[in-house]
Amino acid sequence: MRIATQRDIEAGLAALVRLDPRLAAVAAVAGEVPLRASAGGLPGLIAIVMAQQVSKASAEAIFGRLSASVPLHDAAAILDAGEERLRAAGLSRPKMRTLRALAQAVREGRLDFARLETLPAPAAIAELAAVKGIGRWTAECHLLFACGHPDLFPAGDLALQIAVQRAFGLESRPTEKALAALAEGFSPHRSVAARLFWRYYAATGGRDAAPAPGIAA
Repeated sequence: MRIATQRDIEAGLAALVRLDPRLAAVAAVAGEVPLRASAGGLPGLIAIVMAQQVSKASAEAIFGRLSASVPLHDAAAILDAGEERLRAAGLSRPKMRTLRALAQAVREGRLDFARLETLPAPAAIAELAAVKGIGRWTAECHLLFACGHPDLFPAGDLALQIAVQRAFGLESRPTEKALAALAEGFSPHRSVAARLFWRYYAATGGRDAAPAPGIAA
């Protein structure tokens, strides 16, 4: 089952509170938890890449300039885009390399977005992470927002680590490994739990740190 509607979020939240009653208080502070769906395919993944290590506002601005300059659904057009055009959109050299690696992988058939929709999460993450410049966080966020995978928790995300520390009163921020272990208790609804904690982070004084989808589904 994929997360496709706001009703899926609401059902997941109800199930999470049954799994872990502590989450009732987290949900009360967080308020409405948005779906945050994004378009799939190459444009959706590029939007997540643009969100790497920058603010949401910066990511949205870069993505907007890039999509206005280059047809992001067209791998050949991306490969033909010159460095000057990409730099003008605000891309760093590492993100230029990642963008071109993605386009090359799509053109060669090594990255197939229709196939990703059918794969279990571990296999889909492996296919995405095989592209140079795509790490686990980027792969997980793409699958979570663009593909609607129901049971992913990007434990390497700083905002999620801080949110869980705040929500559960932990003495220190959990490591990626510790948070992944903790999040196993939210399965099979980890993707809704991630959305909940991103929203909780924003509601408790943090900026909206959920990766910007960039393009709506």
